[in-house]
Amino acid sequence: MVAHSTSGGGPDLSAAGPVDREQWRAQVKKVLQRSGLIGEQGPAGPVEDVLASTTYDGIVVHPLYTEGPLEAGAPGLVPFVRGSRPQGSVAEGWDVRQRHENPDPAETNREILADLYNGVSSLWLRLGTGGLAVDDLADALTGVHLDMIGMTLDAGADFGAAADAFLALAAEQDLPGAALRGNLGADPLGVQARTGRPGDREAAVSLARRCAAEFTELKALVVDGLPYHDAGGSDAQELGCSLAVATTYLRWLTEAGIDVDTAAGLLEFRFATTADQFLSIAKLRAARRLWEQVTRSSGASEPARAQVQHAVTSAAMLTRRDPWVNMLRTTIATFAAGVGGAQAVTALPFDAAIGLPDDFARRIARNTQALLLEESHLAQVIDPAGGSWYVESLTEELAQVAWRWFQEIEAAGGLPAALESGLVADRLAATWEERRAAITHREDAITGVSEFPNLDEPPLEREPTPEQPSGGLPVHHYAEDFERLRDAADAHLEATGQRPAVFLATLGSLAAHNARASFARNLFAAGGIECTDAGATESAEDVLKAYTGAPVVCLCASDKVYAERAADTAAALKQAGAKHVLLAGKPSDPAPEGVDGFAFAGCDALAVLTGVQKLLHIRPDTPIRPDTGVGR
Repeated sequence: MVAHSTSGGGPDLSAAGPVDREQWRAQVKKVLQRSGLIGEQGPAGPVEDVLASTTYDGIVVHPLYTEGPLEAGAPGLVPFVRGSRPQGSVAEGWDVRQRHENPDPAETNREILADLYNGVSSLWLRLGTGGLAVDDLADALTGVHLDMIGMTLDAGADFGAAADAFLALAAEQDLPGAALRGNLGADPLGVQARTGRPGDREAAVSLARRCAAEFTELKALVVDGLPYHDAGGSDAQELGCSLAVATTYLRWLTEAGIDVDTAAGLLEFRFATTADQFLSIAKLRAARRLWEQVTRSSGASEPARAQVQHAVTSAAMLTRRDPWVNMLRTTIATFAAGVGGAQAVTALPFDAAIGLPDDFARRIARNTQALLLEESHLAQVIDPAGGSWYVESLTEELAQVAWRWFQEIEAAGGLPAALESGLVADRLAATWEERRAAITHREDAITGVSEFPNLDEPPLEREPTPEQPSGGLPVHHYAEDFERLRDAADAHLEATGQRPAVFLATLGSLAAHNARASFARNLFAAGGIECTDAGATESAEDVLKAYTGAPVVCLCASDKVYAERAADTAAALKQAGAKHVLLAGKPSDPAPEGVDGFAFAGCDALAVLTGVQKLLHIRPDTPIRPDTGVGR
């Protein structure tokens, strides 16, 4: 701890002795004042509130944690917060599970063999609608020894046929039932969530009975949280929905005469992890605690309460634009999955949002896991996050919010009824709109799309992904609104030979206008719009000499220069043919004469860009949002 100060007034980190919270607050206040985030009088409340943030579940994330819940038990013991296995992944690492969905069986077989040869330990096959035909399963698995790998099937409503085909292949290889590992992928409620139509309960129960009797190492059902995550839901909503799915399956199986320990052992849980590593870590830890609570109440023995988890890096966070950044997002999400204690991890290839991944993308996906396992030795530490006041507190709060949502679903008659009534869809939609607003205001920045876009990047071309089942919950990508704008701008470029452009009327010296010109250039590029600027100018005449005739102009300068030149420059530009003049900066009342709208940090960037595109005749059918001033 710190006790003394250096001559610069900051804490001397080499000194011994305690520092209390008030001393910490004083130092933080100085930093915030120097950065301009607070005034000389300081914040109205505690300084921590300035740095705090709130998740989509309403959980306040504080900048400093000095105490918190530490009753998480030991790894491998109830309540399993610290992991489902005492040894964690130390012995063999986690299961590196690669997804395949190419409908061409020969190509799928080539990709599978390459993956297995290069370190993948299990396969996740999409079959039926949205993937490989069930009848082609044998061709896709040519040369694969089914007793040497794990196999997870994902066939939607066709799960029965897919399971039969797989088990027939195992019989042809003369394998004993206990030699098969993985999950046969029955998920009737997942079918309902994705398509709006109930799945086959009886077929799922029958498959579970068969696994319990003949294939003791195979899971029969998957509890899939991805439909709720992909619909834009929060972490607690994904957890609560997953818990409701699992509870429903537990009821179905026990009502069919399967004992509760066996029934719990037939389930595998699938969760999304994102680039928010701490929330992802906390989600996996909270999921185990919540399931232990349900299975304990159901009378399961302690060992049977441990949850088997498959973590998948989020598809919703992947972008089509500047997809190389997806490598960073996926690395963080994979790290979170490992630290969070998932037994199996799928890292989606960086080009998965564009189409079917190529060989390079698959290599990067599996090598991301190999680096974390073999070079970073991440699996050699059991529950690395254990004991962190921050992670333990986040786990506890997330579990409480998820439990309340789970209870609400149960009170509504359980998940099948909550899906049918629209309760789940409405709640997820509300969260998506909140998330969407944060993205469009660039509070949740998407690097390479809403922030720091590259207009010169060559597009990646991929074979299209097979059309996935639809009709139920929507499937969102966080970047979808901005990427639609980029698509429209690129279509304009292809049709006209010119990229849509805005003229930046830079006023004053480089020092006076550079900050706001850089901001404006970055903002307009997020909509596929390039910028030209006037450079350093001393008068409206200087600006007019550089004016390109663009119908939309954005003034860029310091507040002082705006007061002196904004109105005159706007008038001169409009006289020269400008149709719409924006000002880069906070709105003022009254606005400078001739200024039609504002662009500033925290504005609704999507609305500004949509309005500008309409003014440039890119999307004439798109209405202009009235709260931005664009197009008035």
